[in-house]
Amino acid sequence: MDKSSLVDITILQTAVAKGAVCLDGSPPAYHLDRGSGTGENNWVILIEGGGWCQNVAQCLMRKNGKYDGSSAKMENQVYFSGMLSNEQKFNPDFYNWNRVFVRYCDGGSFTGDIEAIDPGTGLHYRGARIFKAIMEELLAQGMNKSENAILSGCSAGGLTTILHCDNFRILLPNSVKVKCFSDAGYFVNIEDISGELFIQQFYKDVVTLHCFFPQNVAQQIQTPLFIINAAYDNWQVRNILAPPGTDPKGAWKSCGANIKTCTADQLKVLQGFRLDFLKALEGLGSSSTRGYYINSCFAHCQTQKQATWFGLNSPRLLNKTIAEAVGDWVLERNQFQQIDCPYPCDKTCG
Repeated sequence: MDKSSLVDITILQTAVAKGAVCLDGSPPAYHLDRGSGTGENNWVILIEGGGWCQNVAQCLMRKNGKYDGSSAKMENQVYFSGMLSNEQKFNPDFYNWNRVFVRYCDGGSFTGDIEAIDPGTGLHYRGARIFKAIMEELLAQGMNKSENAILSGCSAGGLTTILHCDNFRILLPNSVKVKCFSDAGYFVNIEDISGELFIQQFYKDVVTLHCFFPQNVAQQIQTPLFIINAAYDNWQVRNILAPPGTDPKGAWKSCGANIKTCTADQLKVLQGFRLDFLKALEGLGSSSTRGYYINSCFAHCQTQKQATWFGLNSPRLLNKTIAEAVGDWVLERNQFQQIDCPYPCDKTCG
């Protein structure tokens, strides 16, 4: 492992006075690797993912768990790879930019803004304040003078990117070119294999707890937005299409872990899921400020993993890796709006 890619944590103590705190009341945190040369005035921010807590019991588990509810339990260093790598051969367009990894500790995709503290548990739901406090800190660190600024994230962090895209644009001077791209954050509202809307009820509970509204807001977003998603997103397959409790005999367990083990009937269901996902994607609209890279891999979060971001055996659409497609779109070399053919036609997925 290249030691230069290990990046120290910054605990933002000043955020506490603003009420911008993790679930347990500890200050928020981020990791920043400074840019250099041609990238000195460019910034890419990646929001950490990690699901959501939909009720008090789940949020307590986060608060008392390893790190996703408290900065006090976070590791002091994280390894920057994929779109955060500092090596040109692994990250051709963003390697020398200011690269930031924002830690996730509120359990609600940075949307909660509830003043009251739960008296019985000591839980704080302050994600929106965390987002603003960290962005204000980065502006003071030089992002206010940037030429390009990107907000990104995967999974719950990808949803954060969609929900906060325009908020991020407003925080920056008009002279800055601002773009957002969401990796594996385009969650769809469909029936599960039992015919129920499990994910709708799940999100309803999250909404009630965090003041979190994950409606399809993509169409209303004014800032340029790029969506990266697998049409067969394996997290969505396991948690939206075939969530726990809908498969008592475990018929979907193997298929949910590896698409190559799915039966012919299960593949039919997965092909229907893909079509439902593509229909939901139409909500993006056909604007030239929209981009998308929808491959047919059985994957979730592809920008943070070096193997799927940029490498000899990385997935490709129009013979472009995700890194190349995103770079083309961000730097306005080429608009990219591509949807892969259905599984199993793509042989680049690995």
